[in-house]
Amino acid sequence: QLQASGGGSVQAGGSLRLSCTSSGDMFSSLIVGWFRQAPGKEREFVAAISATGSSTYYADSVKDRVIISRDNMKNTMALQMDSLNVGDTAVYYCVAGWVYFTDPKRYPYWGQGTKVTVSS
Repeated sequence: QLQASGGGSVQAGGSLRLSCTSSGDMFSSLIVGWFRQAPGKEREFVAAISATGSSTYYADSVKDRVIISRDNMKNTMALQMDSLNVGDTAVYYCVAGWVYFTDPKRYPYWGQGTKVTVSS
């Protein structure tokens, strides 16, 4: 039900905008967000946004460099990422759930992932 897109290859310092589209009818009721997984590492929380969009949550590692947003009329969510660095290289997954957590196991809905590669 979640489709992520927008990944690609950029040089350090560049920007990318990831998008996530939902085909379900519960989107506007769910917290949605992003996790990422770098090669050989655990999945880690990146950002999340409340159902109404009134609250946003960011990992310390990306805070001040990314902005999460949503459009409930279009069932879409976006992650604008600026000042990318090599450490941001990972597969990014959009997720949805009923409560905000930073534990990936607590999100029942996952997109297929979109790959972000940042080169120095």
